[in-house]
Amino acid sequence: MSINARHGLPFLPGNSFRDMTKSAFHRTQTLAYNNGFALPRPPTHGIGQDPLKSEELVYNYTNELSSETLALLTEPSSRAPVVPFIPAHVALDKKVLRFHGYFQQRVLHSPDEEYRVRPVVLFYYLEDDSMCVMEPLVENSGLSQGKLIKRQQLPRKDRSVPYHWKDLNLALDLEVYGVLYRITNCDSFTREFLESEGILVNDPEPMPVDPYTSHRAPPQRSYVSPSNFDHQKQFLTMDRKVLRFFALWDDKDTIYKETRPVNIQYYLVDDTVEIREVHQANSGRDPFPVLMRRQRLPKTIREDSEPFPRCVLEVSPQEVQEYYSPRDFRVGETMRLMGRTLRLYDCDSFTRSYFQSNHPEVETKRVELPRAEEAAWDTEREVPPYNGFGSLEDSLQNCLHLIPQPPKKDLIKMLENDHKVLRYIARLDSNNPHYEGRHFILSYFLASNMISIFEKPTRNSGIMAGKFLEKTRVPKPGFEADKPLFYSPADLAIGATIVVFGHRFVLTDADHYVLKYLESEADQIPSQTLESLRNRLGVHPDQGTGTNPTEEQHGGDQGVVEPSSQGQEPAA
Repeated sequence: MSINARHGLPFLPGNSFRDMTKSAFHRTQTLAYNNGFALPRPPTHGIGQDPLKSEELVYNYTNELSSETLALLTEPSSRAPVVPFIPAHVALDKKVLRFHGYFQQRVLHSPDEEYRVRPVVLFYYLEDDSMCVMEPLVENSGLSQGKLIKRQQLPRKDRSVPYHWKDLNLALDLEVYGVLYRITNCDSFTREFLESEGILVNDPEPMPVDPYTSHRAPPQRSYVSPSNFDHQKQFLTMDRKVLRFFALWDDKDTIYKETRPVNIQYYLVDDTVEIREVHQANSGRDPFPVLMRRQRLPKTIREDSEPFPRCVLEVSPQEVQEYYSPRDFRVGETMRLMGRTLRLYDCDSFTRSYFQSNHPEVETKRVELPRAEEAAWDTEREVPPYNGFGSLEDSLQNCLHLIPQPPKKDLIKMLENDHKVLRYIARLDSNNPHYEGRHFILSYFLASNMISIFEKPTRNSGIMAGKFLEKTRVPKPGFEADKPLFYSPADLAIGATIVVFGHRFVLTDADHYVLKYLESEADQIPSQTLESLRNRLGVHPDQGTGTNPTEEQHGGDQGVVEPSSQGQEPAA
């Protein structure tokens, strides 16, 4: 434990007293640089020293400095100024010598190569005489490249002293850790530094060629003659412009002997041709749209390449003498492309305008095909005959779709004519005397063009009354089952005979709403039908029917249909 010399107290916290007269609190420097070396300064006041002796030392050192200063001031001014001293690690900081070189690496058990030439870059740091060896990265080399030797002082071959920058020069071998590096060149800063230090720099050497790299390099392309065609202009002016021809593929050489329609597309941007087959619905063929992929079609092959086995390998561009061009496609002519016989019979509007502006001598008029050839591929689907099950529209959906869908209806007509019914009184026209006196109510629904028949009950007739015919569309007699013609309001005149599935009905009366509706559609109703209704109802053409709006909407039947049967269709 140290003792406070001035007060005789232990040097502990709380027992020391601060000097109130002290004004300088900086830390005294104890080292100074002399010729690049750090040396201690003269002794100053320290802990545990006698204050009187310390003050005497400082006083003597101060007098010595003042005397030296006076001696410097009294000397003549002819003395050269003192150059400020810069340490070596400061003057040579971030100064690096760079050398280029290579080393040869032996390759074992390879019939293609014996050695490889690997280029390197040697860095020499003047600050601490350390060196670093780097190998530039080469893409797809398959070697671990980059830093070969980290920064350190590289020893000589005899391991005595490390290499110095004075030992480095061009056209010189440098052996490091058993690897012999050959220095071939250096940068401009390295050359200037060595020359400034009095070293004669040798001439640079060329870098040897790596035999493996030269073996892998692609051979230089040879051109028969320079081409003056501007492909960039063709791309900029002809991009997205396609000539389209319509042709027939004559496939009669096969077992099926048929003709198929195809589209030939000629792309002007790169003179390629594509053939697409036109598929018909339900043709039974797989939907492969591309018959021939987009490619350039060779027109003429060189004579020396004729025996080339094209069925095994493709034809290279060096073996093609001429390719197909737009002027080779003429409408009306037969072409053989890739072993297929194609007959061109038409083209689109853009193709015609292109040939008129660039090749006016080429004819582009459509060629009419014989009916037999056109019918071979442009045939309509035949609908099988109606078998009588269900309605005609429902049965037709089984022929149009794999999964039947409900037939489409006229929604506007259904909304406009909803709850609108035309009612007539009819009798059964038959030679059987037992059927006399039977009366029926025939209802025609305007929303669906369907007819329903209801028989009025007759006392003591022995015949069960009620629904005679459900709502259905009634075809006219004398028409085919596949193309029927159904009854319409124009056919329902007073006194007309309606044949309903073999039963003959004669219309004897109608309500006033029938006449009101048919007069509103007078341009579609024959005059004989309107005249028969007016005569039966006793209405003059100039007089109104006298039907109120409620009766018009619901099909009023005043004086004709009994109240028990209005708007009712009892079940049979």
